[in-house]
Amino acid sequence: MRRVRFYEYGGPEVLRVEDAEAPKPGPGELLVHTEAIGVTLPSVRKVRGEGGRTPLPGVLGGEVAGTVITLGPDVTDFEVGDRITSLTFSGSYSELAIAPGFMASRIPDGASAIQAVALVRSGHVALAALATARPLVSESVLITGAASGVGHLAVQLAKLQGIGRVVAAVSSRTKAEFLRGLGADEIVTYDSEHWGEPVDVVLDGVGGDLLPRAVSALAPGGRLVFFNSGGGTVPAFDLLAGSKTITGLTMARFVGTHRELYDQHGEELWKLTLSGQLQPVVHAQIPLADAARAHEIIEARANLGKVVLLP
Repeated sequence: MRRVRFYEYGGPEVLRVEDAEAPKPGPGELLVHTEAIGVTLPSVRKVRGEGGRTPLPGVLGGEVAGTVITLGPDVTDFEVGDRITSLTFSGSYSELAIAPGFMASRIPDGASAIQAVALVRSGHVALAALATARPLVSESVLITGAASGVGHLAVQLAKLQGIGRVVAAVSSRTKAEFLRGLGADEIVTYDSEHWGEPVDVVLDGVGGDLLPRAVSALAPGGRLVFFNSGGGTVPAFDLLAGSKTITGLTMARFVGTHRELYDQHGEELWKLTLSGQLQPVVHAQIPLADAARAHEIIEARANLGKVVLLP
């Protein structure tokens, strides 16, 4: 099988395509013949060694969709031949990938693997962030990285939940038309001096130097859900003075502590998508062997929606 790894930290150019033996699923795991692989900002940052360096050679996790070809011990919820999508912790950039069974879900009949990989992980993150923040319909929400795989779904889901004012924060005004078409009420760019009227909730998928600005965008008593790998520092006094809160979100913990809600979210995402109410947008479909180009798109902040690799 072919897979992608990196042997040094750096930009997209350090990604290497190589031949390898098929991995063997362990207890509770599935071996999946991948049909589509999602590219995420955390993976791009991992290649650069940001957010804590992992041992080399490096492998990337993320999300996959495809067909189960081997079951690991103790797997009872799936069968060989099932079409599934799953979050993966390692080795997703591969023709054969290991998927943890507790993160996997079946792809409905009539849905494609590309559609699944664009929807499920990103949609789960968006819904989990909204569930954590619990915005009221009378409140306002600002979403950073609003044109990303997660962000463009979060914009739509916030509007579907009845939020009256949804603000999309992006790197460039060139993304404004795309986001207004998805329901965003206002567009702000990261370099704008002001981000408009303060908001009650921020869903932050970018972090880093943007985090203090995201906190500043909150109204008194506002709350920010932080679900990115970009890090960032906020003076504690800023939280104290404005009675503001920051809550971190990781999907592994969310699944472990809110399993029933996670399953409900999966059903909701497919129901909304198959009925046409939610539109997972795929920006580009790129061969696995050209994974570096996919990372270039993400690094340039050029994507409108999801970037997908095809094995």
